[in-house]
Amino acid sequence: MGTTFEVGEKAVYPAHGVGEILEIETKEIAGKKMEFYILNILDKDMTIMVPVEKAEEVGLRKIIVEDDVRKVYDILRERGTKMDISAWNKRYRAYLQKIKTGSVFEIAEVLRDLFVLKKEKTLSFGEKKMLETARDLLKKEISISKQVEEAQIERDFTQIFG
Repeated sequence: MGTTFEVGEKAVYPAHGVGEILEIETKEIAGKKMEFYILNILDKDMTIMVPVEKAEEVGLRKIIVEDDVRKVYDILRERGTKMDISAWNKRYRAYLQKIKTGSVFEIAEVLRDLFVLKKEKTLSFGEKKMLETARDLLKKEISISKQVEEAQIERDFTQIFG
């Protein structure tokens, strides 16, 4: 079996962000006993039950470490990469797929690409919401990883994107 989590530990659930494992509960479903992580998503009024045996499959993962934070910042600073899709709806779907992976690196690419695009043209409503989602997902996880206030991460983003 893959990664395991303890009660009280923070974990990332794809597309929803950082949550805290409130408990590990055993339930009987169709005559079979199963263990579930009860995950409270921070900053949202949402609790998710994740089967322990499917946690890795659904993308539940540990908070990133310092080396990964550096890689995220490197991705955010990259310029010259360009999303090769001109229609906003196709771009939107491509970005949504990246966010759904739960990969902090994919989310960083979405944030960077949308910030760069925002300087060139007006973003669609959906793209603005996606930029906000990507920013919030990254800000929360990086602040927990670095053990600093989210406001500091927001200042880092402002410094990177101007």
